[in-house]
Amino acid sequence: MSVNPIYQVVTANALKSGDVVYLTGCDEWSPELITAEFIDTSEQAEFRLSVATRQTRLVVDAHLATVEMTDNGPVPVTRREALRASGPSIAFGAGAANPGAAIAAE
Repeated sequence: MSVNPIYQVVTANALKSGDVVYLTGCDEWSPELITAEFIDTSEQAEFRLSVATRQTRLVVDAHLATVEMTDNGPVPVTRREALRASGPSIAFGAGAANPGAAIAAE
């Protein structure tokens, strides 16, 4: 039995829309979990979180979330993050108008 790798991702809410977003390796915020930067060391995770928390013009509530990499892609480990990743039950905000939009980090 193989164990799926566990990673950390930086996630937040977009300031203007409230949408859940994930920090990518290119320092952009994306609404898609699959495009997040998957971090495997606690030092790097803390560094990337510190970068995100300074982007107060773009996001709020930046924090680390744990994801498990499965054959079907990344899956959040906690119930809270699973709900955030699956999106709202109704369409709203920028994500509803343009689901593939990403915002650049400062």
